[in-house]
Amino acid sequence: MQHFALGEFMQTFEHIVALTAPLFILVLLGYGLTRWAGWPKPVSDALTRFVFAVAIPALLFRLMSDFSRLPHVDPRLLIAYFGSCFIVFALGRFIALRVFRMDGVSQSVFALGGIFANNVLLGVPLAKITLGEASIPVVSLVLVFNSLTLWTLVTVSVEWARHRTMSWSGYVQAAKAVLTNPVVASILIGTAWGLMALPLPTVVDGTLELISQAAIPLSLIALGMGLAEYPISEGWRVSAAICALKLVAQPAIVYLLARWLALPPLETQAIVMLASLPVGANVYLMSRQFNTLGGPVAASLVISTALAAATTPLILALTAGG
Repeated sequence: MQHFALGEFMQTFEHIVALTAPLFILVLLGYGLTRWAGWPKPVSDALTRFVFAVAIPALLFRLMSDFSRLPHVDPRLLIAYFGSCFIVFALGRFIALRVFRMDGVSQSVFALGGIFANNVLLGVPLAKITLGEASIPVVSLVLVFNSLTLWTLVTVSVEWARHRTMSWSGYVQAAKAVLTNPVVASILIGTAWGLMALPLPTVVDGTLELISQAAIPLSLIALGMGLAEYPISEGWRVSAAICALKLVAQPAIVYLLARWLALPPLETQAIVMLASLPVGANVYLMSRQFNTLGGPVAASLVISTALAAATTPLILALTAGG
């Protein structure tokens, strides 16, 4: 990371804070609507479903449909990003075993918390606002491979801990679920449309634009409403360790790998930003599925999101000088 004047760094940091603060305020608004204003859970569920199934896919499809005019993306960013995931996952399992004396299943869920970020609800808005539309192809490439890679990793880890085997049918089922995910499907279809270099019909483009404008604020409010459902009091030592892995270890390792691969500045900053994001809700779903660490994982979602309001702008400012 290049050394640059403190004054220049502070200017960059203040600028990024100004850009990101409204986003985290919207998360807080959603949290308050559920936790303090008493909005019922079905409202949160419906809004989240709309965001995942309609708003974010519309935004990503519209952006990727112009693929032929978007900047080239260095595919080596996948090595840097997912290479960090494998390293941090192994580190997480080691810490879970040596420090917390967890069994193999709990180790796997603990380690997943250190690598599975909230890339859709928070990553897409942050990338668009702080790094611009040029960063969307980078984010999209990570999103396409993210769920399949990380779900497979933790599933293999858990099944190996339980039975020392891995079912191919389970892998095929996971791949099918990822490919039919509205977010991934919108990226793939939008990219295919963009490669054909066909303009979207005016009516379609106008409709998608209106939906896209709502995607960012609604996704952040939905994230806040969802966070309000999780307690933060149980297993604070485990939660703190997960947050340290997610907010410190992973972005640092991604940055080192990106520099080792000599990735371009935009790709480097985008994947480090994605790595700096808080723990994703899918980790909680996995903890429930395997009936382990539900409380600490739920707490890590809330705590890491609150901390990321400060740490992500700081990391963006630091990488801006790299």
